[in-house]
Formats: sequence, C-alpha cells, structure tokens
Amino acid sequence: MFENLKDQPADKILALMEAYKADPREDKIDLGVGVYKNPEGITPVMRAVKAAEQRIWEEQETKAYTGLAGDPMFADAMIGLVLGDAVSRDQVSAVATPGGTGAVRQAFELIRMANPGARIFVSDPTWPNHLSILKYLGIETVSYRYFDSSTGGVDFAGMMEDLGQLKAGDVVLLHGCCHNPTGANLNLTEWKAVVARLNEAGALPMIDIAYQGFGDGLDEDAAAVRLVASSVPECLIAASCSKNFGIYRERTGLLMAVAQDRGLGRTTQGNLAFLNRQNYSFPPDHGARIVSTILTDDGLRADWQAELEDVRLNMLGLREQLASELQRLSGSDRFHFLAQHRGMFSRLGCAPEQVETLRKDHGIYMVGDSRMNIAGLNSATVPLLARAIVDAGI
Repeated sequence: MFENLKDQPADKILALMEAYKADPREDKIDLGVGVYKNPEGITPVMRAVKAAEQRIWEEQETKAYTGLAGDPMFADAMIGLVLGDAVSRDQVSAVATPGGTGAVRQAFELIRMANPGARIFVSDPTWPNHLSILKYLGIETVSYRYFDSSTGGVDFAGMMEDLGQLKAGDVVLLHGCCHNPTGANLNLTEWKAVVARLNEAGALPMIDIAYQGFGDGLDEDAAAVRLVASSVPECLIAASCSKNFGIYRERTGLLMAVAQDRGLGRTTQGNLAFLNRQNYSFPPDHGARIVSTILTDDGLRADWQAELEDVRLNMLGLREQLASELQRLSGSDRFHFLAQHRGMFSRLGCAPEQVETLRKDHGIYMVGDSRMNIAGLNSATVPLLARAIVDAGI
C-alpha cells in the first residue's frame, strides 16, 4: 500500500528553518519562523505560565479525560477574553482544540457538514495553511483582494468589490487582528462595511484570531471580533493561545460558534463535540488548564497582561526603529507602512528575487513572499536589516 503514496510538497517555512540552521554565517538573521523572540533571541516561558504550571502540579489530582469539548472553565475564560460582553454566554457553543490550527480545521469541517456546497472566500494573501487545509478537504475557495503591495496597506476597495460576489451560504474567512502574513489590518469603519456586506449577502463570517494582544492591546485587538459577533446572525471564531500565552508546544485553541438564535445552541454544541470525537476524541488539557488558571486568578492575570504588554511594545518599538532607519538610509518614507502594521509580521511587498538576494548576500532569511517576522529582530539587528533592504534595491 505504501508504494502508492506520493511525496508531499515541502513546507516552505520549515524548509527555510533548515536552510537557516545550515548557514554558517554568524551575522545571519532569522525572520522566517512564526514565534515571538525576546531581544536575546529566546521564546520565553511567561512568568504567569510558570506560576500556573506550578499550581497545577501541586493541586491537580488526576489526568483522567476531560469532556469531548474540553474543560468548561477554559471555554468560559476564553469566550470572556475574546468576546467580552458582546454576546451572552448562552449564544456561544465552543470546543477546545489542539491549537488554533485545530480550531480552524474543525471550523472548516463544521462548514462542510452544515453546507457541503459552501464556498469560502479567502484573503490574498492569507496564512498558507488555510489554503492547504481547504484544498485537502475539497472545499471550494474564492480569493478576495486584500494587500496592496504598492502602499503596504489594505486594498479595501478591491476587497469590497470581490466580496460583491458573495452569495447566501458562502463563508468569508477573516483575520481578527494582526493579519498574517501582511501585518495590514482593517480599521473599525471598514469592518462595519464588511459586516454590512455579509448581512446583505447572507454570508457567514469565520474569524481566525491568533494574535490577540500583539497589536494594539487585548480589548482593542478583539474589537472587530466583538463587532462581528454582535452584528451577524451566526459566525465562527477560531482562537489560538500559542502566541499571547507563549505556549506554542502545548497546542491550545478554542473554536466558538456564535448564534443569535439561542435555540441552535444545543445542536451546534453537539456537532462540535461530534467532530472532536471523530478527529481526536478528547482535546489536550494541559495548555487549556494553564490558560484558565491564569485568566481566573486576578494576580496571575495581571502579571500575564503586564508581560504581554511588554511583548507588544517591544514589537512596536522594533517597527518604529526599522521604519525610521529605512527612512534615514533611503531618504524616502516609502517604508512608513512598517510602523503602521501590527503583530509579528509584515510583508515588504518585494519580488522573490530580492528576497533571495537578502538571503544569499546578507544572510537574512524571510519567506519568499517577503513576509518577515518583526519579533526575530532586536535593536542591534534592525540597522543590519535596513541596510540590506536598501542595498538589495527594495
């Protein structure tokens, strides 16, 4: 049987990681992989996470299974974090998942169950794994314009024109904040226009929020999600705890299905639990228990928020430093968009050949579409990157 298997395409980001490791240059810079790094180049365990783990170690008396949907305390805590008081708790069905990717996958599965003919509209560009999973599941995708490489901002007019193709039952995949891979985000006025278009067409929004707290703050980054959830009949929300809690390897996520019609909750919850059972039965608990321990303890939550704010401000400072250095070296403000972007990523908007020049001549590794991880920089490497960008003719 195994002889019938075919080689799968190499993951470009993982391949980039291997090339970086093999590069002997001491001044090389890794801007490829999507994890936060502090100025020392370490992805640290947050203080509140260590304290929560210590408490769990001391107090936990069993490793028996949780329910199919995971620990209800985790769901309640995350729903509060993401949605606030935008909707009532009884309007939300939710299941814990293995990371944000698991939440995305289960959302796509639920869409396929509920409407096998649904088309999913996806931003150009988007996180590559969105498209990979959709292709594997055989779900039809439609691309909508999003990033304007000439300005480094959102092509909102193009986006709205493409969303004019929406039909009832279609799904629009949106990034809740800190768009990956571009870093360019809709403002609240634009979000309201998108909501109006969704309601006009009878389309369902699905929001992937993986970076809450990395952009403008916890509540600010959730503002668009809360607006959508309170303004449409139904929506899906895939949330990740990997980045804002720094628990990447714990694989901790939550899928939420919000419906204004409370009568749909029992059946929706049952279907979410069914999908968990089919894919992995019971979801991982350790990361979820860390998160719920932090979010339900005032002291731990305050310390977590303080450290998360330090992370956010560090990335903003690096953005501002890079934009300023590029302005100084190039004599142009064409890189100002880097300071306006939010989250870990920005897309330079340059050609693959220029990205290759950065790697070959300067030891700077970024994804071929020119996505770079701002958190891979520190104050000492920003000038090196800026000089390399200018020398490469970008």
